Parts: sequence; C-alpha cells; structure tokens
Amino acid sequence: MKLTYIYHSGFAVETEQSAVVIDFWQDPAGVIGPLLAGGKPIYVLASHFHEDHFNPAVLDWGRGRGGVTYVLSKDIMRRRRAPKDAAHWLAKGGSYADGNISVGATGSTDSGVSFVIDVDGCRLFHAGDLNNWQPSQPGAGVGDNRAEAMYLGELKDVCKVADRVDVAFFPVDARIGGGYMRGPRQFLERVHTSLFVPMHFTASGAGSAAAFEPEASPLCGRFWLPSCPGQSICV
Repeated sequence: MKLTYIYHSGFAVETEQSAVVIDFWQDPAGVIGPLLAGGKPIYVLASHFHEDHFNPAVLDWGRGRGGVTYVLSKDIMRRRRAPKDAAHWLAKGGSYADGNISVGATGSTDSGVSFVIDVDGCRLFHAGDLNNWQPSQPGAGVGDNRAEAMYLGELKDVCKVADRVDVAFFPVDARIGGGYMRGPRQFLERVHTSLFVPMHFTASGAGSAAAFEPEASPLCGRFWLPSCPGQSICV
C-alpha cells in the first residue's frame, strides 16, 4: 500500500486493486493527474464541507472517466456544496461497501464525520476534524470542560468500531494553542495505531507537527511526517 501526502489533510492511498483520495483541497504536487490516468477504481472521500477538506472540483473527476465513486459526509449536501445525486452520503453510523472497500462514518467534534476505511486487508482511520480543539488551559484536567468531554465521547465511539488501526491520519495543529498535542495523544492512548500520520497543517506548521513525534512514538508503531506535498511512503 502506498500513501501519498497531497496537502493539508488530503491523502491518496493506492493498493493493488484501487485508489482512495481523502479530504482533497489543493494539489500543489500534481498527485491526482496520474491517478486519474490509471485504470484503477478511485474512491473519493470527504469528511465535511469546510473548504480545506472538500473541493467541489473533485466532482469533475468522474466525468469522462468511469470508476470514480464518491463517499461524502452528508453535511456537504446539506450545505449545497454538491448535488444529491453526486455521491453516497454518510452521517455518523452510516457505511458504504462494495467489493473493494468498506467505509464507516464515525463522529467528529466539528462538522461532518471521521472515517474508518477497510481496503485490501488494511484498516485506515482519517479523523477529518475530529480532535480535542480546546486551547491550552493551565490546570485543566480531563473532563473539566464540555469540549473535551465531547471529544472523549467520540473517541469512545470510535473504539467501538475500530480500537486497532493500521494507519491513522490525525490533526496535529499548533494553531489551537499550547495544548495542541493533547488531542492526538488521547487518541493514541485509546486506539492501537501501527502508523501515525499527522495532518491539518500547512508548511509553516510542519515543525510543530514534528515536535509531537517524541510524545507519539512510545504510543504507536511508527510515526511519519511528510516533508512536502507529493511525498509517499509504502506500508
């Protein structure tokens, strides 16, 4: 399986049988062109309507090329960013499956959903905007506020579906403040993760994402921080 970083929270996952594109926004390295030129079925997933997770241009990929399947969060349709007949629509608890892939929608602490994806014997988790988004609060403990309680509740629901994943794509975003590592650490403490991939940052935030590695490494099998759009890793 080949993982390629597209940009921000966007990734392409290629297996022998198919390709999965998750939360596409921008493509500065030209990752999508070769995928569309190939013959594999392509599954396009978007976790919610925010422009940094869903670009309506993805809907053009299936025009003139067969084998493109869209599995999108229902809030994208509700926000009228895509027509009703454009996709398979998922809310939390919903699922899509065919002979190549199984996609389950888990919850979020922002808009839309997160995804548990089973493809070619590998289980992936893409958090979308699921995270503990509270800023650092000195002296605050677990459960001291509703935002954290909501996040931990969503993690509990994720664990009911997938308490072990081969790859987790998860936000590590210093823009929320000094406590930005708290959410991903809480995730890793609850979900056994073989490969952890930080996301939800632009080039200026890569250093902050890298700073999470010493904390993450004892909790996961492997940590991979893509250094630039278009970088790939085989797992």
